[in-house]
Amino acid sequence: MASKEDPVPSVWARPPKALRPPALSRAAIVREAIVMLDEDGIEALSMRKLGARLNAGATSMYRHVATKDELMELAVDEVLGEVTVPQADEDDWRRTVAGCAHSFRATALRHPWLCAELGQAGLAYLGPNLTALSERLITTLADAGFAEPHTAVDVVFSYAIGMSTTECAWLITVARSGQSEARFLARLVPATDDETGQHPDDRTETGALGHLAIRDAKFGDGLAIVLDGLATRLPD
Repeated sequence: MASKEDPVPSVWARPPKALRPPALSRAAIVREAIVMLDEDGIEALSMRKLGARLNAGATSMYRHVATKDELMELAVDEVLGEVTVPQADEDDWRRTVAGCAHSFRATALRHPWLCAELGQAGLAYLGPNLTALSERLITTLADAGFAEPHTAVDVVFSYAIGMSTTECAWLITVARSGQSEARFLARLVPATDDETGQHPDDRTETGALGHLAIRDAKFGDGLAIVLDGLATRLPD
């Protein structure tokens, strides 16, 4: 019986071993789904396309996530983990709540699909990140003296979600136009209000940072009104 020849002692003479693909996990599925959602929106996401990007078959996918609805709940809670709540000061509940609201808005602008999905993601409020976020705010408001901190948190979230939804929709419309926000406004405003007397080109001078500052101020001013209203519910 012929014996096997010794292999050539060099890495270059040895054929590479076939590597096993890394095990698919729920976390990996959710991370890739978020990338797809950020790039192309909710309509473009499907379990089939996601599986193709992960080099995974349908059976492997559904072993971790049963339906697209479940996947969206997981994606929503995952990005809500990016929302921060500033350290609560004993006598400054407003700073904590405002900081959280601004952080939520920033998160929504990074993930424009978030707000639209929050209203449809079934039991998304059961997710650990959203639960932790809510509990921290509730504790802050309860410590500040609010008799109904849950209701106060609902009011703040409703404002932040509503304003962020409108802003995200606006920015998506601008992006689809292929123009800068300044140029898009310069064309839009005169078309809807010919009585302003302002030349369209005058509006482009504001620049992208100027329009961002305007949107920042609009969100902050409205939030201040909401917090002023909540403050009236505190005991004297």
